[in-house]
Amino acid sequence: MEEALYGPEGFYRRPEGPAGHFRTSVHASPLFAGAVARLLCRVDAALGHPGELAFVDMGAGRGELTAGVIAALPADVAARTRAYAVERAARPEGLDPVIEWRAEPPADVTGLLFANEWLDNVPLDVAERAPDGAVRQVLVHADGTEELGAPVAGPDAAWLARWWPLGPEAGLRAEIGRPRDEAWAAALATLTRGLAVAVDYAHTRADRPPFGTLTGFRAGREERPVPDGSRDITAHVALDACALPDALLLTQRAALRALGVSGDRPPLALASSDPTGYVRALAGAGQAAELTAAGGLGDFGWLTQPVGMPLGDVLTP
Repeated sequence: MEEALYGPEGFYRRPEGPAGHFRTSVHASPLFAGAVARLLCRVDAALGHPGELAFVDMGAGRGELTAGVIAALPADVAARTRAYAVERAARPEGLDPVIEWRAEPPADVTGLLFANEWLDNVPLDVAERAPDGAVRQVLVHADGTEELGAPVAGPDAAWLARWWPLGPEAGLRAEIGRPRDEAWAAALATLTRGLAVAVDYAHTRADRPPFGTLTGFRAGREERPVPDGSRDITAHVALDACALPDALLLTQRAALRALGVSGDRPPLALASSDPTGYVRALAGAGQAAELTAAGGLGDFGWLTQPVGMPLGDVLTP
């Protein structure tokens, strides 16, 4: 998975970038970047308006979210904001020079670390209940075919026992999320004070999928997770396992509504008084509805983790 996603010929190093294959909230509407900009402003206020405010975009793709957030900030906040796009691919041409492009997040910063659909691409291993009753590693060949290997042991077995215990039926599967927990903890360690947010396809211990979620995506279609670099390989995230004390887990629907994004239609009276404004507001309502839709993007999980600051009213409507 590591090689298929991030190796020299890996999916995330392809010239077309992730947007050439699938649509995230960032690509669905500029309202998403606007909401993240408002969140950054609320974090700024909670931190007492520091002299330098960081915005760290983990898994930045081609910098679309970073650029959108910077463009949406009020001038006084933008003047103090230092933006970092964290991505293993090369810096795209034409990106705003104020954005610092990095392979790893900066250390000792104050502000907002935002990881939109990053954790689902942190490589992990898969386990399956074998016919002999053991929970075994799932091994994959270059063509995507699989076989069962050795029993899961050590820290991975301990993680499964705590966060994703498998029932006795043969064929039940789990994705071992320990690497995601560690990646998230490492990202949090770069914040001196501020807020870290992970947004992703997610599940909790109460509703783990019985056969896992590992899959591939290419050109807008779901495919077998063949590790050849031609497609994304992804699995939903056990966000509750990543969470540390004082974290808040909520849906994207709830988070975006708290940040002023609503799919409510504009009043019909506006169509008479300001037809152009009505059409614009109607388009915005449609985009907001997609971002907050049940059964779609609105069901994404938001893990919000304060570091050295109270979460307080940051996500209060």
